[in-house]
Amino acid sequence: MPATRRWLIVLAVVLTAAAIVFLAYDRYRERYAVTAPEEGGAPITTLISARMAGASALKVASLSGTIQSTASDIRGFGWLRSDQVVKMPYSVDYFVDVARIGPGDIEWSDATRTLIVKAPDVAPAPANIDEARRSLVKTTGIFVTRKAAEDLSQRTSIHATAKANQAAASPARMAQARELARQALVKLYAAPLRGLGRGEARVIVTFPYERQRVNGEQWDMSRSVEDVMNNRF
Repeated sequence: MPATRRWLIVLAVVLTAAAIVFLAYDRYRERYAVTAPEEGGAPITTLISARMAGASALKVASLSGTIQSTASDIRGFGWLRSDQVVKMPYSVDYFVDVARIGPGDIEWSDATRTLIVKAPDVAPAPANIDEARRSLVKTTGIFVTRKAAEDLSQRTSIHATAKANQAAASPARMAQARELARQALVKLYAAPLRGLGRGEARVIVTFPYERQRVNGEQWDMSRSVEDVMNNRF
């Protein structure tokens, strides 16, 4: 292997390793390093990082309420037991990724003046637990160490998040979210039809679990949606 090529390979490996080290350090600094106003000063509340990304998901529903979470901590060979009960608000948003709805997911029936939209399923976002608005924090135990208190707080948060996510994904909640999503998508697709003077047209939205023709009806696929939108027949 020529010396020049060998050096280029070595340089590429070194640069890759340096990038990995930099990213690892940057992640550590963001999550764990404490920022102080000056050497030896007290930590301050500051924005460590901020990222913005585009999104194509349509928010169609929101679930909110209050959740109670409990946790236990045992230390000192079983002699030191502490328990904590916390109540706090939570919320879960539901989304539909409209970017996944392509031309092949939209059908038009000339006979019934109906637009059929095959939408992707509704997806709940991770639960948001508002720990800053706790309405109850009850900690019991003969002697609760600082580390035990920290662990209890973390566990109650984890338990609350898991319970809220479970509740949001339950069949009953998903059914409610799908109906609200259906209403939102009907409004979304009905607007351009009204703009074309077809306010009387129906919009039907279906989700993956219900991809069956109602009463065996076969929709007319002779005209694409583009044709319908470009020609006011």
